[in-house]
Amino acid sequence: MSATVGSIRVGGLWATARFLGSLLLSFVLILVIWWLFLLAFPDIGPIIGRTPVDVFDYLFVAPGAPQSRAEILDNLWITLQDAAIGFSTGMLAAVATASVFVVSRSTAQTFMPIAMLLRSVPLVAMTPLITVIVGRGVAVVAVMGGIVVFFPALVMIMTGLANAPRQITDVISVYGGSRWTALRRAAIPSAVPALFSAAKVSVPGALIGATVAEWLGTNKGLGASLQQALPAAAYDELWASVLVITVASIVLYAIVGVFETVVLAQMGMQQT
Repeated sequence: MSATVGSIRVGGLWATARFLGSLLLSFVLILVIWWLFLLAFPDIGPIIGRTPVDVFDYLFVAPGAPQSRAEILDNLWITLQDAAIGFSTGMLAAVATASVFVVSRSTAQTFMPIAMLLRSVPLVAMTPLITVIVGRGVAVVAVMGGIVVFFPALVMIMTGLANAPRQITDVISVYGGSRWTALRRAAIPSAVPALFSAAKVSVPGALIGATVAEWLGTNKGLGASLQQALPAAAYDELWASVLVITVASIVLYAIVGVFETVVLAQMGMQQT
């Protein structure tokens, strides 16, 4: 028994190390692509374009680096809070809707096309209407972040719930269990990998939704910072904000991925 537990732990640690290594490699590739982009488009020039080294100097070396770093981190904290609101709203709505759709096929056939149709409308085009309806406070952050998170999470969670082991659902049905009982006892436990996959996809999406909401709705956070930096020609701040958002997305994705590895290892499930 102890040998089995030890092998599970070693396997989990190895899977975590591979996952984090792949993320680190992805970040390095992003920096390389960034550099190559500036080299491929020299018209951007040193006035507008900033390399990763320039951003590092702006945040850590330049005379005003402490103040610049403090402002960006303050805005990042606001954006992370907004992203958390959007992520929670979208994931909870996706889980609830997916559960209803899996239990009631007729409901899914009726409302799923409407949901996909709404998803085809660009978020930027919907922002003015959303702002008029819910205002410019926390509500617009929850709605816009929730929209970005909701649709991809809905599809992935529905797939996970629908792939519950047929044998278990049949046994529950034979013993008089309802569809909701089968959902709770069989579908949700088997859909844990899909839930984590949806969460990993949704974390960067929540940051995007928060940034757009701040850009067009709340005038706070990194989204507002990006909006104000562009017309003010504050290109150091602009590129630094983009890099900080990218790093935050990778770090949050990594946190969810590590948590996924630990939970699935404890449940004896293999990552796909």
